[in-house]
Amino acid sequence: MATMQDVARQAGVSIATVSFVLNGTKAVTEPTRKRVEAAIAELGYRRNPAGSALARGRTDIIALLYPALQRQLHATATRFFTSAAERAKERGFSLVMWPAANEAHEIDELTRSGLIDGVLLMEVQLEDERVEALRKGTTPFALIGRTQDPTGLPYVDIDFEQTVVSGIEELVARGHTNIAFLYDHSGPSTLHGYGAIARATRTFQDAVAQSGLSGVTVDCGENPRAGRKVGETFRESHPHVTAVLIMNELASPGFMTGLRKAGTSVPQDLSVLSLVSSDTVATMCDPELAFMRAPAEELGRLGTDAVIDRITHPDSALPHTLVPCEMMPGSSLE
Repeated sequence: MATMQDVARQAGVSIATVSFVLNGTKAVTEPTRKRVEAAIAELGYRRNPAGSALARGRTDIIALLYPALQRQLHATATRFFTSAAERAKERGFSLVMWPAANEAHEIDELTRSGLIDGVLLMEVQLEDERVEALRKGTTPFALIGRTQDPTGLPYVDIDFEQTVVSGIEELVARGHTNIAFLYDHSGPSTLHGYGAIARATRTFQDAVAQSGLSGVTVDCGENPRAGRKVGETFRESHPHVTAVLIMNELASPGFMTGLRKAGTSVPQDLSVLSLVSSDTVATMCDPELAFMRAPAEELGRLGTDAVIDRITHPDSALPHTLVPCEMMPGSSLE
């Protein structure tokens, strides 16, 4: 296996010059750089990633923290991951998914390991001890989500408030005045105060009260079986409801199956609009769901830019970006 010394000998330069070319730590003349690169190619030299990181003082690796042990992965979350990874690659970084529990000590262990240059945090709670741990440390970070008070934090997030209001307006425009909001009220016990659900629920309740509509919140576990169970009993439990906003991607197909099993016709008997969802889930359902598409690709890119900017330009302005969901047509509305 070729070494840096072999490359230096082949190119007629010092080992330090080879290091400068590999790591970009010092400018070299164009002819010298070309000789070194030619020697590297001819000898098949492969540099040691750990040694390169040590020489440059950083690893160019970002950890995307998702509490996969507490919250099941779903189609929209996957779109966040892939978009973030693609953007990181475009900017010369690698992004790894780190399925850590949402506990402060795991943040401390990760950031002290020297393995990563930055943290991108997902599934943020209103009061989140992980965020407080990151605040106290020195590792650059950004959030996809918001705490109760996000002042001084770099974040990008779905505009849940505007998304819920737009969903209600869509249903009201179709003549619906008795609306249910279906979501996982209890949620994973370790994600208590999950920001997305808290904001969406509060907005639904406020909007219904201010508009003089009739509204009810319906609890449904975040899985297809729970959705099917709620769907089977929905019409009996809520006979006056004519439309449903469902913000529960994993339960949506089961809910639609349960409605059909119980003889509830969509959209003739009940209109259904899915919030913060994806085409993947909408097309699993029969009839195909109308949904408000989560801006996962956009936020994945923006979140990655936010943390990389904290790494490369620590004094740059903190992003505070909210992006609403986009209405997508489907056969579940009438």
